[in-house]
Amino acid sequence: MTEEQEAIVDNEQTIEDQQPEQQAEQQALPSDEPQVADAENAQEQPDLPQPPADFEPTVESVVEAVLFASDEPLSPVRLADIVETGVKQIRRHVKSLNEKYKVANNAFRIEQIAGGYQMLTLSGYNHWLKKLLRARDDSKLSQAALETLAIIAYKQPIMRADVEVIRGVAAGEMVRNLMYKGLVKIVGRAEVLGRPMLYGTTKKFLQHFGLNSIKDLPKVEELKKPE
Repeated sequence: MTEEQEAIVDNEQTIEDQQPEQQAEQQALPSDEPQVADAENAQEQPDLPQPPADFEPTVESVVEAVLFASDEPLSPVRLADIVETGVKQIRRHVKSLNEKYKVANNAFRIEQIAGGYQMLTLSGYNHWLKKLLRARDDSKLSQAALETLAIIAYKQPIMRADVEVIRGVAAGEMVRNLMYKGLVKIVGRAEVLGRPMLYGTTKKFLQHFGLNSIKDLPKVEELKKPE
């Protein structure tokens, strides 16, 4: 082998020895494409609002927030499940919140409605609230509907025939209308011939009139006679 051939062989071996090292270096170097993609994704993500640095919610403040956001009464059990605490703690926090509202002379309280808790404005502000609020058409009750509903509320469970005897007129259509509005429901059947249906009031009835239970209805003797 001549000197030129030996030089060529040595050069080829040197190149072969350098190729694995170069490949290893290329694998070790991070690719620029993923970094660019990550940067683009980071720019596309909107900035979410962050709570203040000193924000530390308490169980009581969570109870208040849930009741403030709810448009219907929440039972103590359901409220405790949402807040992730016990029923006794819920009642304690509600009492504490109401005491704070009273001291601060706030216009609202947490009241017991239909077996649950709901945040309501005080009745003393009705004069101004009436100017703001307008009752929904489907919630308006005629005088005849109010009379029928009052009989069912005070006499429940009651048969339709007994309602008609008290009012002196047919009550079938009026009872169906009250059922359609969700204020009256069928609660059973009477143990008499034909087993006619018995009617009573619903949970929506309690909510509509701001009552916690039927026991909170005004006593008959307390009601004023119309002049």
